[in-house]
Amino acid sequence: MTNWEEILAARALRRAGKRTAQAGVTLVEVLIVVAIMALLASGVGFFAVPKYKQAQIDTALQSARGLRIAIQDWQRLNNEVTCPTLSQLIEGKQIDTASNTSDPWAQEWIFACTDDEVFVQSAGPDKKQGTADDLSIPKVAAETER
Repeated sequence: MTNWEEILAARALRRAGKRTAQAGVTLVEVLIVVAIMALLASGVGFFAVPKYKQAQIDTALQSARGLRIAIQDWQRLNNEVTCPTLSQLIEGKQIDTASNTSDPWAQEWIFACTDDEVFVQSAGPDKKQGTADDLSIPKVAAETER
């Protein structure tokens, strides 16, 4: 190796050494990235939570409509005006055994049958019967006045 080549090799080694020393990330940089990610996540959560709650209500209403139709089918097939239980609906194959048999808040559905109407009700998000957030298909008269 010539003197000139040795000088160039030494310079290359020094430059490589400087790059590896500068390649790390400081704690402050990591904390800034984590803070930005936390802000983004909280912003998403701020908009996502109300949508999730509305989706639960929409799901409950759709499930109640399906259960109401299943109850009406069961009544027609069995010449009954009384309300069946969930197990009777499953045994009669009006609802699938794999279907969810509780509302989105993990509460049991409430069935009420009269001579000419079938009501499927849920206690709603607060899980308390008789409050303003209760859901019913079809809507109960007191619920339509609210």
